[in-house]
Amino acid sequence: MRSRYCAYALGLVDYIMDTTHPDHPDYDDNKAKWKKELAVFADNTRFNQLKVSEFIDGDRTATVTFTAYLRQADQDVSFTEKSTFEKVEGKWLYHSGQMQT
Repeated sequence: MRSRYCAYALGLVDYIMDTTHPDHPDYDDNKAKWKKELAVFADNTRFNQLKVSEFIDGDRTATVTFTAYLRQADQDVSFTEKSTFEKVEGKWLYHSGQMQT
């Protein structure tokens, strides 16, 4: 999770794409379109802080609950999410996320 947050903050959209599970709703086979959308998001977001509140590790799946402190157009767009990662061919991929209230 920390590496994906840093990749967003640094605009490393290829890394985001490479670490997203094909079953994730944001996954797009049109790589050029997806890459552009990710770059626009990263360019228009200020990534202030990441706080991980829970990490549960498993052999094939893991969950991370975190709060991402973000700003867009001078507005707070921070959120808390519980993310699920799946290990595919030895690589952890972001499978899904559920917003927390």
